[in-house]
Amino acid sequence: MILDSYFNMDGFFTNKQLLRLFRVVAKHGGAIRFVGGAVRDALAGIDSCDYDLATDLSPDELMEVCQEEGIKTVPIGIKFGTLGVLVGGKVVEVTSLRKDIKSDGRHAEVEFTDDWIEDASRRDLTINAVYADEKGNVFDYFNGIEDLKNGIVRFIGKPSQRVQEDYLRILRFFRFYSMFGKTEIDQKALKACVENKEGLKTLSRERIREELMKLSLTKNFVSTLKIMFDNGILDYILPASDNLDKLQHLMNMTQDLRLVPSPLRRFFVLYNPDEELAENLSDRLHLSRKGKEIMKKWSKIECSAEDFSNPDFRLALAYKYGKDFCIDRMILAYALDMADYKNLSGLIKEVAEAQIPVFPIGGKDILSIVNLKDKLVGVIIKQLEKSWIESGFKLSKEDLLNIADKLFKALIGIRPHA
Repeated sequence: MILDSYFNMDGFFTNKQLLRLFRVVAKHGGAIRFVGGAVRDALAGIDSCDYDLATDLSPDELMEVCQEEGIKTVPIGIKFGTLGVLVGGKVVEVTSLRKDIKSDGRHAEVEFTDDWIEDASRRDLTINAVYADEKGNVFDYFNGIEDLKNGIVRFIGKPSQRVQEDYLRILRFFRFYSMFGKTEIDQKALKACVENKEGLKTLSRERIREELMKLSLTKNFVSTLKIMFDNGILDYILPASDNLDKLQHLMNMTQDLRLVPSPLRRFFVLYNPDEELAENLSDRLHLSRKGKEIMKKWSKIECSAEDFSNPDFRLALAYKYGKDFCIDRMILAYALDMADYKNLSGLIKEVAEAQIPVFPIGGKDILSIVNLKDKLVGVIIKQLEKSWIESGFKLSKEDLLNIADKLFKALIGIRPHA
């Protein structure tokens, strides 16, 4: 189905210099079109700045055309038919039309073609196989526009065949269903995902992590996750969870308070892990070292939403771990307790604007009043800092030095004066 001038391209282009590339390719007898996410999102009314481009020229032909016209290219992914073209100071990826020759569920062996329908037929979902040219003409070979309008997410052709070409499509299917689905999940697609879920074991953890992180940020993550748990889709990756209601509370809170969504917070609330489980969960999700440390630190702090009503508690946590940590841990506590969050924005603002106290005692201060080895100085300073925090940061330097004197006498066995 071809729809002439289907939508206004004025708001679609963020890089007007792309028009030159369209004209150059047309001048040399080829065609180039937008495809996939940018077209799908534009049709759904979602802003998107990532363009996927397809052309009926082979990579070598496109490179030759660009060279003739003085356009720089970068041979990224050229083996798989993708050429980087420098447009307006940015590299835009252009992929030649392809057809699959062989696939092992992780990698596909492809051959270039000039058939747009053949290229569309190898894509995963109908909503991802819609093309558009620079004039706003839309080329929809598998009824993707209608499916998008009706909230139907389904595979092109035989679902099992599509899944077996790349098992990551199992997770992609659920991600796009969570984003665009408005009806009951397509049963043929679900059946194919269930029957082929073992194929997820063949994928790299990096690919799985990237897809799960994207899925966690979709609007219907909770309901979609329930379908996945009920059908054992994630058995190899993640255990089922009883915290779906708490996760929904977190997502409602994030939306209502206009907080920046965080995949780490969402997975933490999903499992509320202790330190051991936090480490295991981080390994399952193949988190970065930083992400793993954050999850483990969150798990070490046992607290409730009520604890954060105490300004001394908030300030102590911000002092020990930083403002961002304190804010994140407060959000997690409100989610896990399913607490009323009407006052949370104010508390977050207070923490963000708080003046973090500076500990007034250093090693030289201790050595100025007592004669101790460095190791014992450290012991005293640690105890002084603990007392200072517990006082709500109210103990003065003089107070702390008095306590230090008593600690010193206790350490060397001298009974302090009353």
